[in-house]
Amino acid sequence: MSKISINIATGSLQKEEIIVGIDLGTTNSLVAFIHPETKKPVALKEHNSSSLVPSVVHFDEQKNIEVGEEAKKYLLSDPANTIFSAKRLMGKSYNDIKKNASFFSYKIIDDNTESLVKVQVGDKFYSPVELSSFILKELKHRAEHIVKTPINKAVITVPAYFNDAQRQATRDAGKLAGLDVLRIVNEPTAASLAYGIGLNKEEEKTIAVYDLGGGTFDISILKINNGIFEVLSTNGDTYLGGDDIDNMIVRYWIQQSGINEKQLTDKEFVQAIRLKAEEAKITLSSSDEFNGRLNELTLSIIRSEFENLIKPLIDKTLACCSNAIRDAELKTKDIDAIVMVGGSTRVPFIKQSVSRFFGRPVNDAVDPHEVVALGAAIQADVLAGNNKELLLLDITPLSLGIETMGGLMDVLIARNSKIPNKASRQYTTQKDGQSGMRITVYQGERDLVKDNRKLGEFNLSGIPAMPAGLPKVDVLFLINADGILLVKAKELRSGIEQTIEIKPQYGLSDTDVEKMLLDSVTHAQDDIAIRALIEAKTEGEQLLEATEKFIQKNANHLTQKETMETAATMQSLQLALTMNDKDLIHKKIEELNEISRPYAERIMDEAIAVAVKGKMV
Repeated sequence: MSKISINIATGSLQKEEIIVGIDLGTTNSLVAFIHPETKKPVALKEHNSSSLVPSVVHFDEQKNIEVGEEAKKYLLSDPANTIFSAKRLMGKSYNDIKKNASFFSYKIIDDNTESLVKVQVGDKFYSPVELSSFILKELKHRAEHIVKTPINKAVITVPAYFNDAQRQATRDAGKLAGLDVLRIVNEPTAASLAYGIGLNKEEEKTIAVYDLGGGTFDISILKINNGIFEVLSTNGDTYLGGDDIDNMIVRYWIQQSGINEKQLTDKEFVQAIRLKAEEAKITLSSSDEFNGRLNELTLSIIRSEFENLIKPLIDKTLACCSNAIRDAELKTKDIDAIVMVGGSTRVPFIKQSVSRFFGRPVNDAVDPHEVVALGAAIQADVLAGNNKELLLLDITPLSLGIETMGGLMDVLIARNSKIPNKASRQYTTQKDGQSGMRITVYQGERDLVKDNRKLGEFNLSGIPAMPAGLPKVDVLFLINADGILLVKAKELRSGIEQTIEIKPQYGLSDTDVEKMLLDSVTHAQDDIAIRALIEAKTEGEQLLEATEKFIQKNANHLTQKETMETAATMQSLQLALTMNDKDLIHKKIEELNEISRPYAERIMDEAIAVAVKGKMV
């Protein structure tokens, strides 16, 4: 069996084509590319402006969209229509984020299910994929304006701990923004590349990447061998970052200056004092004290007080470092290099603390805001075939996945993934007592399987009769070094399993692959709109079925008013399902949830009370 060797972007890339590296961040995002003359990575910015674009999206009353600095102005004046930290929602269900729901000042739909979260702005509903695509679109436009060349291909970075769903969501956001996403790269890997670590194929190193951003902290331990980066462990705190440092300074000033409660309810004052705190933090990185004024207030702080304030936060990050090293089954002395990422690592006290913890100097020569994007640009250059030093393993030319409810393509192994590779995901049944599941394997980049290429199918039969949603079917995709794809499905409760083997090359020429890729970018907008509509309809149908079952079972616990209101709202949702308007369907789903939630909780509480009294086992 011969090994598949496929040109990375299928078909030779024209040299004038620019592939950019994008750091899609929680707080800020930016774009970098390899400068055609210096051959060095540079972050794109206009004149003296910052390379950073705040990851904030604002919708005005006419639903016009603003992104970046312009949108950031509305965080306090129009919080319900200003979306920040959309990256935290990527690939998440409401159940994943409900503990921290109060962190978000905009409306996240609580449908109490495992379906992916949606954000409501007025009467429209947006997925985190759509929100992230607005940021990526702004970055694309900005880059095209600066380099005066169309940009259609990108490498996008994600945290090392992102799971498969979050990575796929990032890929989808890129596609929706009109970008062909050649590779999703781990942020710590990109940061290492920016320092030249891992560029030498002979090199063998274990490194720590300490990343303290605006709103998140993570530490990754990587092993680099023969140009291959392996994530040994990750740890961190997704609600700890530079913003917390600013807040500590604000609290210090509140105590020192006797600021009254009334002032703290004034949004403009709160924003102004927070900006002063940020200014103080930056000043104290190069001076021993900060003195400023805000209206009639004098605000000052010296460096030693500032360091005392933030020490508990830094200790928290160092505890995460200890955990990551322990999980990697290493000692601090085993770490060969420490790379600093994120604007907050500019604070000298943080650098000193990390250096003391690891017992060696840190790598901080590259701008910590830009280091991830610069590394992504280096990776993009490799994919463009310009950097012959770095080894590129064989890759999958097109995405591989299976058909899910509504004829949708669920990608398990994304295009441009290295070979060999494996990925698995769990699925469940749609109907009560369903005894079989058809697994159909497809190849392609489109959202509907009808637009992709069918590779094979098999039936997993003999699933024990259980209520819908209870069986757990694990589907595993495994590509070996010869490019043979093995697909295995196993029902975890009963242990029954079935396997199919699909031979390599999948019968496609480079021209076929090129056409499929082109179609996927051309139709991205329509595809994602159709996917969103199908998912909304599926969710609506499942909710109607679940509500009907619940009412039949608990009819005598409902008041006549509750029964009548529920029936009317169900009818309204049923009608919405016949129309091709996903926002209307989501609106009706939300209305049905609002009506049923109070009595569902009441009935549940009554059942628990009875069980506690010992009347039920």
